[in-house]
Amino acid sequence: MTTTVTTNRRHTVVDSPYGALTLVATDGVLSGLYMTGQRHRPPEETFGAPDHRPFDEAVHQLDAYFAGELTEFDLPMRLAGTPFQRSVWAELVRIPYGETRSYGELAESLGKPGASRAVGLANGKNPIGIIVPCHRVIGASGGLTGYGGGLDRKQRLLAFERGAEAEVPALF
Repeated sequence: MTTTVTTNRRHTVVDSPYGALTLVATDGVLSGLYMTGQRHRPPEETFGAPDHRPFDEAVHQLDAYFAGELTEFDLPMRLAGTPFQRSVWAELVRIPYGETRSYGELAESLGKPGASRAVGLANGKNPIGIIVPCHRVIGASGGLTGYGGGLDRKQRLLAFERGAEAEVPALF
């Protein structure tokens, strides 16, 4: 006998200084935050019906973050991925606001010093951008490397967290 698990998915779209953000909830719990044009963005039809109600606290915290009043999110999340991906995403939320880590440093903190490429792949599949701060991961040389939301957004998010966003021209 096959058991079918039915999930209730809802979504809303909110404006941000970095373009429109699509928030997705699965059974009332935040399971996605996607930017327009984001690599690995799931198809729109998987987001469920439009409904702003599951996202009040997420929108409140995002607004506070973008206003420079919040440096650490406190939201229930449902991160769907492999055990390794989830371990990488758990490390991402440990990177303090305004700081960065290299892929190699993340791999080392996971006890897998040779897994920096795997960490990079998991980082790129992060389903809850900004809140799970994959933008805080950089290359070993300190340079900006891939970002699912685009390097321009990554540069602006990092500059914003350093208090230097005015130095980076707005693109959205």
